[in-house]
Amino acid sequence: MDPALLASIILIIGVVILIAVGAPIAIAIGLPSVIALLAVVGPEPAVFVSAQRMFTGANSFTLLAIPFFVLAGQLMNTGGVAARLIDAAKVLVGRMPGSLAQTNAVANALFGSVSGAGVASAAAVGGILGPRQRKDGYDPAFAAAVNVASAPSGMLIPPSNTLIVYSLVSSTSVATLFAAGYGPGLVWVLACVATVLLVALRRRSLVGHDGGGATGGVGLRLGVLTLLRAIPAVFMIVIVIGGLLAGVFTATESAVIAVVYSLILGFIYRQLTVRKLPEVFLAATRTTAVVLFLIAVSSVLSWVLAYATIPQSIAEALLGVSTSPTVILLLMMLALLLVGMFMDPTPAILIFTPIFLPVAQELGIDPIHFGMMITFNLCLGTISPPVGVILFVGARIGRVKVEPVIRRLLPFYVPLVAGLLLVVFVPQISLFLPDLLGMSSE
Repeated sequence: MDPALLASIILIIGVVILIAVGAPIAIAIGLPSVIALLAVVGPEPAVFVSAQRMFTGANSFTLLAIPFFVLAGQLMNTGGVAARLIDAAKVLVGRMPGSLAQTNAVANALFGSVSGAGVASAAAVGGILGPRQRKDGYDPAFAAAVNVASAPSGMLIPPSNTLIVYSLVSSTSVATLFAAGYGPGLVWVLACVATVLLVALRRRSLVGHDGGGATGGVGLRLGVLTLLRAIPAVFMIVIVIGGLLAGVFTATESAVIAVVYSLILGFIYRQLTVRKLPEVFLAATRTTAVVLFLIAVSSVLSWVLAYATIPQSIAEALLGVSTSPTVILLLMMLALLLVGMFMDPTPAILIFTPIFLPVAQELGIDPIHFGMMITFNLCLGTISPPVGVILFVGARIGRVKVEPVIRRLLPFYVPLVAGLLLVVFVPQISLFLPDLLGMSSE
């Protein structure tokens, strides 16, 4: 049998079956990859190649940024940074209808811009605002839905662990990807803010006493003081991202600086103590181990795909369907939307970037722009059933069942999908800032 066909059959059947039976995603990727290797190259080369690719895949200086950004997020969550960012968000949108829900959306963007993780944002911001929203008469399912819908903005706005993974797979610049992330991230946040505004105006019962926005207002003096208190937390963005974009330090070095800065802030705010540090380090280690193991086993998968020329075969098939770039892009986006409903963004990027990126480049699409497309697309999967991780975390934090949260999420999908189409078909949303800063996308 043809090696490409044999490897494809083993990979597709293996991954589908293992995911269906509830196997961890790393096992669902790694085991079929090794079996496919055994089938196409033999036992001895398969063992050697698997071990070599796993080591090589995880042995990257750039990847060191991930554990440090994860640790920085944990330190900020524990150290009181999240609370100050929420206060700042409340000052900015406190006069709008549904002010606490608007605060939730903006706070998720602010927290994501210093932590780089959607799940961490949903847990931190939802945990603080959820009880206040219940007290103000918010529908619990709607409050949780707002938190869930807005949390993925942190996966687009830098620093983003998801963009670091895409950088590794696509051999693109982390700094350029970070610069490109602000446009799509802003599109995501605005889609959530607009949806909350419409819901608050049309169905005021869902936002309790907060329908007119007056209860969320903050006086000028208190607002200024609140923003001043949040400056040290927001200044982390200037240091970490500003230094990276200016070329002062690398992504990994910026992540280390973020850890040191958040550690100092935590002690200054007196929310972080030496006794809490082991718990923080353990939580960061668990998250990092999962991500790096996924990257390691996905490196084996990438080798199998390349050896069996599967990406080329898929590219030829897609290009054979239509000569229209629009049709091919829509087909890829539809496929990724379906994938994102069953798979987390990290493994999905590791698997599908080597398959779809050559097709995108054949169509003349910038790799940086494509990175924004695929990340925005897969962010939708994190808030969608059946396995959207942010959906389940947000429901748990909001102390409501998943089913009513999904029902309240439905109005958010329309503007978010519209935002995806904007990101796909208006490249300057992603490329304006990198072009302005003179960054190369090579």
